[in-house]
Order: sequence, then structure tokens, then C-alpha cells
Amino acid sequence: MFTIEHEFDATVVTLIDEGDGLPLQGDVIITAFEDCITVEQTDPETDETVRLTLSTAQLADLAAALNLPEGSYRVTRKPG
Repeated sequence: MFTIEHEFDATVVTLIDEGDGLPLQGDVIITAFEDCITVEQTDPETDETVRLTLSTAQLADLAAALNLPEGSYRVTRKPG
């Protein structure tokens, strides 16, 4: 399950673990800003939040990687 919220300066997607197996993981909150994307998850046992920040180029690489076989790649981007 997931939710999408549009805020003034970002779009926030929350992934809620309803997985078939246990233990369930904490919600993952993905916040897309104009110049970066943050991914946050709070450990329910320690209440500690871990944040990862990706550039838009890194996010594009991740999206491409999900559809490619094992290997090393360099994505060529068109000048914007």
C-alpha cells in the first residue's frame, strides 16, 4: 500500500509494508524535491530514522538499473 501527497515544494510518497511475511518493516517515506530525493525509514524498535539523499541523476540510474541484467553501466544523458 502507498500514499501520495503533494506539498508546496515536494511530492511525498509513503510506502506501507503490508507484506506477507513477518516481521514487517517500518514505513518508507520518499520525498521528491526539485533537485534531490530523500528516502527515510524509522526503525520501529529503536525509533531511529535513517535518511538517504539521492540526486535526480542517481534516481534515474536506479530506475534504469531495475530493468537491466547484472553488469556495469553508464547512462548517457542528453543536455537539458
